[in-house]
Order: sequence, then structure tokens, then C-alpha cells
Amino acid sequence: MQEYPGQQRILVAVDCIIFGFDGWNIKLLLVERNLEPEVGKWSLMGGFIHPSESPEDAANRVLEERTGLKNVYMEQFRVFGKPDRDPVERTLSIAYFALIDIQKYEKQLTSENHPEWFLLDEMPEMVFDHAEMVKLAKKQLRYKAALHPILFQLLPQRFTIPQLQALYEGVYQTQFDDRNFSRKLLSTGLLVKLAEKDKQSSKKGAFYYRLDPSNYEEKFEKFLNLVPNPDKFF
Repeated sequence: MQEYPGQQRILVAVDCIIFGFDGWNIKLLLVERNLEPEVGKWSLMGGFIHPSESPEDAANRVLEERTGLKNVYMEQFRVFGKPDRDPVERTLSIAYFALIDIQKYEKQLTSENHPEWFLLDEMPEMVFDHAEMVKLAKKQLRYKAALHPILFQLLPQRFTIPQLQALYEGVYQTQFDDRNFSRKLLSTGLLVKLAEKDKQSSKKGAFYYRLDPSNYEEKFEKFLNLVPNPDKFF
């Protein structure tokens, strides 16, 4: 096999950052690391790229091997390559992230590597530079949530305003004023109020809404106003 002269070996890995929404909270999926160094500590789902794989194929394979999750759309967002990031060998990591509906994928999870969901403000210590990866992935998620309809893909066909507010608060890890959030949301003209109420969260109940797809693309930019001072999150 022909080789380039004078070049040293560098390993290439993938790491999968999976955020999930359980209906009220945003969480991060972690597993217990299954090899030295730092075996048994909490880790993102990572592994090395095989010679015959693309980075995307490797990310899907690694996620399934570590957790059992299949058919998760992940977006590549950054390469992490500090020379000392892995204490064993010089390793570059191509990071992918996703935001999923936890209930939709919960039954796929296997127990082999003890996958566990953690609240974003209760994350344990992680191996290597995984905490930095998560920090930057959260910024990327917030950026996408401000410009694209990814959060609405996690909601059921009918949802309450408190449900949607909880989703936004989970992504941005901040508290929104209830009245202002509701007023801004309803002023978009993109929600259709239904006759039914959700009586589980309170005696008074909250009305259900659904998204009006007829003028969604035309008016979606109005959702950008839901996040106060968005610059501080990016």
C-alpha cells in the first residue's frame, strides 16, 4: 500500500451529542465509557471511524452500538482536535448533534453501556473534552432553534402554550415571562386554538393549540421574537 512519506498516524473518531425532550425538559444522553482510560466514567457516544466508512456512517453505527438508537438524524457541526485531547493517541473527533423526542426513541435504548438521560443543569463530569463539546453543541442548537422550526417537530399535533414555553426554556436554559411569551406567541398568527383543554396540569386547564401550516413558511420569522436578547445565547 502506497503511503505519504514522513507523515505520522492520526486517529479520527466521531462523537454523538444527543439532546432529548421528554415533554417538559431538555436532557442529554450519556453512556458509561467501556474502555481505558477512564473506563466507567460518563461519556458521549464515541468511536473510531473504520477505513471503509464515511463520518456520517460511523456516527450512525457508533450511536446504535453504544445506545441502540437507530434512524436518528444527526447534524455534523464541528471538529475537535487539540493535540492533547486524548491522552492515549493523537485523535481528531468529528462531532454530531441531534435533538429528539425521548418518548419516541425510549424503547430502542439498550442497557449494555448504561445510557442515561441527564438534565442540562445536572450533567455529571465527563471524560476528555466532552463538556466543551456539549457547551458548543448547545449554542448551535439555540442558533438553529431561533432560525428553523426544529422545536415544533418535537411537539405533538396538539400542544399547550406552557408545553411550548417549557421546550424553549429548556433549550435556552432560562426563564421566560409567562404573559410576554404567550402574547408574543399568539401574535404570530401561526397557532390555531382548539376547543379542548389539558386538565392534567391544573384544575383550570390550558387550551390546546395546533400549528397552522397554511402560512407557516411566510410568517415563521415572527417566532424569532419569542427569545428575548437572543445574542447572549450564541
